[in-house]
Amino acid sequence: MRAAVLHDVGDLRVEEVPRPTPSTGEVLIRVGVCGVCGSDATEFGRGRVLARPPVILGHEFSGTVEEVGPGVSGLTPGTPVVCGAGVSCGTCRPCRTGRTNLCRSYLTLGFGLDGGLAEFVVAPTSVVFDVGSTALSADTLGLAQPMAIAVHAVRRSGLRAGQDAVVVGIGGIGAFIAHAAAATGARVLVVDTTPARLELALALGAAEAMVAGSARLADVLAERGFDPEVFFEVSGSATGLASILDAATPGSTIVPVGIQRGEPALPLGSWTLREYTIVGTVAHVYGTDIPEAVRLLAAREDWSDVAATVLPLDDLVDGALRPLLEGGRTQIKTLIDPWSSVRRPAEHGPATDAAARSAMD
Repeated sequence: MRAAVLHDVGDLRVEEVPRPTPSTGEVLIRVGVCGVCGSDATEFGRGRVLARPPVILGHEFSGTVEEVGPGVSGLTPGTPVVCGAGVSCGTCRPCRTGRTNLCRSYLTLGFGLDGGLAEFVVAPTSVVFDVGSTALSADTLGLAQPMAIAVHAVRRSGLRAGQDAVVVGIGGIGAFIAHAAAATGARVLVVDTTPARLELALALGAAEAMVAGSARLADVLAERGFDPEVFFEVSGSATGLASILDAATPGSTIVPVGIQRGEPALPLGSWTLREYTIVGTVAHVYGTDIPEAVRLLAAREDWSDVAATVLPLDDLVDGALRPLLEGGRTQIKTLIDPWSSVRRPAEHGPATDAAARSAMD
């Protein structure tokens, strides 16, 4: 089978590798599409963080079950699925308390194990979700894993209907957080440097938008009658965090989703006196966040404004990874079809008969 194998920093090759065989409790998935994110680009272009080369990249994928391993029940060949990708042990203390994303032996398909930027991938059934009842296309379902990241961040924040929230940074995850936050019934204001991204966030349910740096965030909130209980910092920038700390009122919850570079100064004394709640968030909890992510995807008719074009595997480096590193992306989410030889428009919403036939070929 063809797969995108990361061998070293800057060394990613699309090559023929043996097709894997599912072991006990695993299924072989025929990949429909696989999304590409900033973590993939970082592993390729800036150095190893999570990856264990040589490894097939790709942790945001949908597909259909091709083959089941021994002991598998509930999944059969032809079942459409999405994969949570994060594999947990199920026995350590975080796993026993339902926080599987904090498993002490956590491994991710696409980093620690071979992932979905390939024609086929093996995954344990513990992170494979049957989506046959949704009738959604593989392209739409390819957005489930990043949507689950957003669902988890919003759930961690405690945001609820009737509250106000701010999302700073409308990239791949920030756009999904804006949607997931608005879906709670909260009123959301989004901040970014790019007007097109702000327009997308408004289409995803945000109530108000602000161009970053055009004014002081605290002043804009006051002018527009916002009194946010929750702030999501998704840009990972020092200026984004500083704007939130300047605007946050006593009792606010601050969720630093984007990884801050360097060592930012932390005014802990003022945080204590203002009684801020600082909430970390990482990955997602498969059992709760993946089903909710799929539900949110099914509730919106068309996701073409988020992922309009699907690229072939041979375009992965120049069409997806390098633009992510250089900040030159033309769409929020890039999807890869390992079976295609040319770029194609994404098909969103209910699966078409043609797409269903292709998945079974």
